[in-house]
Amino acid sequence: MRFTAISAALALMLLSVSSALVAQRPDDQIDPRSIALVSEGRAAQTAGNFDRATDAYESALAIDPRNREAFTALAEVANARGLPGKAIRMYGEALRLEPNDVQALRGQGVAMVQKGAVERANQNLAKIKTICGTKACADGTILAAAIAKGPPVTTTAAAEPTPATPDKPEASKQ
Repeated sequence: MRFTAISAALALMLLSVSSALVAQRPDDQIDPRSIALVSEGRAAQTAGNFDRATDAYESALAIDPRNREAFTALAEVANARGLPGKAIRMYGEALRLEPNDVQALRGQGVAMVQKGAVERANQNLAKIKTICGTKACADGTILAAAIAKGPPVTTTAAAEPTPATPDKPEASKQ
């Protein structure tokens, strides 16, 4: 009797694990609806309609959160809008799915330079060089140029003239 309960529990566990594995898709099979939405977003982005592009990319990710191209495209839109912090985060999501994505490493590195995180951008450049090996990598060259250029100079406030101080103190009025 004791063996029957244990064997039944093991059989149920084996059945549930094996059915879950059969139902999963491989990582390289992205839902076609998600791919279509990314294409729609690319067209909107090319036309300069960033709001429409963002909506399409986010919808693509809602359908299939493993769509690395949608994360990369969202990062490009964020960069175009002057939001390097959001771009870094989106490129990071793409890199979470594929750590050796050279384009995402380059994009994230360029966004890091824009934020002033040059040391972290150098780490991305080192990863790109490791991945590319001895062959020339355009992505590595682009990131190296961005690092050499450095972060953009920002002006926080326009120079306001300081009030002029009189050469002589005012005579006290009596």
